[in-house]
Amino acid sequence: MTAPLRLSVLDQSPIPEGSTGADALRNTLDLARLADELGYVRYWVAEHHGTPMLAGAAPEVLIAAIGSVTERIRIGSGGVMLPHYSPLKVAEEFSILGGLFGDRVDLGVGRAPGSDRETMFALQRDRRQMSPDDFPEQLAELLAYFEDDFPRGHALARLAALPGAPGTADVWLLGSSPQSAIWAAELGLPYSVADFINPAGAENALLYRERFQPSRRRQEPELVVSVAAICADTVEEAERLASSSRMAIAMLRSGRSIAVPPVDRALSFLAQTAGPDQTGGRRIVLGPPDVVRAGLEQVAAEYGADEVMVVTITHDHAARRRSYELLSAAA
Repeated sequence: MTAPLRLSVLDQSPIPEGSTGADALRNTLDLARLADELGYVRYWVAEHHGTPMLAGAAPEVLIAAIGSVTERIRIGSGGVMLPHYSPLKVAEEFSILGGLFGDRVDLGVGRAPGSDRETMFALQRDRRQMSPDDFPEQLAELLAYFEDDFPRGHALARLAALPGAPGTADVWLLGSSPQSAIWAAELGLPYSVADFINPAGAENALLYRERFQPSRRRQEPELVVSVAAICADTVEEAERLASSSRMAIAMLRSGRSIAVPPVDRALSFLAQTAGPDQTGGRRIVLGPPDVVRAGLEQVAAEYGADEVMVVTITHDHAARRRSYELLSAAA
């Protein structure tokens, strides 16, 4: 008998055309309740800024709301874009989340801006120049707060008494590049690989496993792969639903971010702009439950992943709910 596939959810809080960001946030809470009921392992929310397509600009706020409407599922960020923030502020926020929701809080951190260059600049407090690229130092400081691991006499050591103590978060590193894999391995951190951004990331996963150094965080490597997928009753229906995200990605590649379009408009757009690749080089696993399960298992095997985190974007929220229901039943 085939072993159950460990499944989780990555929610980018998509905004369907004709609705609002507030609607998208309520959809996130609704989907989180469903994922909790269906037995998904974890529910992570993403961070994006300055786009009409995605409402999740403040994962720490959404996580608090999600924690209040769920009971069992792990909750966390996929991820917090650390270059925008003070490591102390992030540590304090997630210690409070841990104080509120116990040991089910994950803190996934990333280096990417989650925005364009202008928006990244607007997020800065000091705008006299661009912020330095000091992510490794930021990450080390963040871990030191959680682990009370500053050198003796360090000026910041007293700040490791975080406000939500003993609440804490399990820190993950997110990435889609060889560098993120190396950092995660050297620090002995669990690693989340974004296949839906870079479908050629299996080599990074191998690099992570080969270079992994046991630590207080993990004795063995732990890897989650995030995959775009849509599950429907038929291949044809899944393809129809996928047209919305394909149009949105195509528009983004052309320099214009839009809300997630309805299927009919997306199909018309794609028919007029038909080309050899309408996915922007991205992978999406589509079809009925057995096909999607097999596809996710194949991706997991490519990465040697312990778990698959599924990101699903459709215009219709009911279709997104249905996709996760079908997938859960098949797993």
